Amino acid sequence: MRNIQPEELDELVEKGTSYKIIDVREEEEVEHGMIPGAIHIPMQQVPEKLAELPTEDTYVLVCRGGHRSMNTALFMENQGYDVINMDGGMLEWKGELVFK
Repeated sequence: MRNIQPEELDELVEKGTSYKIIDVREEEEVEHGMIPGAIHIPMQQVPEKLAELPTEDTYVLVCRGGHRSMNTALFMENQGYDVINMDGGMLEWKGELVFK
C-alpha cells in the first residue's frame, strides 16, 4: 500500500488533484473540519458503498490518526482499488478545512 504525507496531499489539493479523498472518520469527528473535496464515508460503511466507487479512480483515505484509514485502504486494495493512505491522519493536517 502506498502512503502520502499530509503536506504532499495539501499541495495536490491546492493544484486540483484527480485523487478522490475519502474521510473514514465518524460523523462527530468530521464536524471539526474536512479536507476540501473529500467525501465522508465512515469506515463501517465502506463495504456497502464500494459499488458506488469506480475502480479506475485513485483514492486517498484519511482518518484522525492514520490507523483506521490504513485498515480501510488494505480492505479496498484487496477488493481491487488503487488506494493511498495519508500518514498521520487529520492530526497532522495543516491545510485548509471545510465544514459540513
